[in-house]
Amino acid sequence: MEDQIKTITPEEVKSKLKKGETISLIDVREDEEVAEGKISEAKHIKMMEVPNRLDEINKDEEHILICRSGKRSENVAHFLQENGYKVKNMVGGMMAYGKDSE
Repeated sequence: MEDQIKTITPEEVKSKLKKGETISLIDVREDEEVAEGKISEAKHIKMMEVPNRLDEINKDEEHILICRSGKRSENVAHFLQENGYKVKNMVGGMMAYGKDSE
């Protein structure tokens, strides 16, 4: 049974964005957290809304999930993976990504 979630580091995400790679980022934090800043390319879908917004998440793409510390996004990653989506969790979340994003 494959329940291990693949991970990606904030540095790897920054590198992909810098290279101009097309990647799907999904930020699952609450509105007030996102108001403090998010990765501009990320789509904001709050954790509790994910099950109702699956039609917005392309099954053919891999998605990188983001939250504040990496815990909530890991939970969402498990849920999506169980539903047939390709996902990675950004370890350390936005706290690790830092405010110094270009």
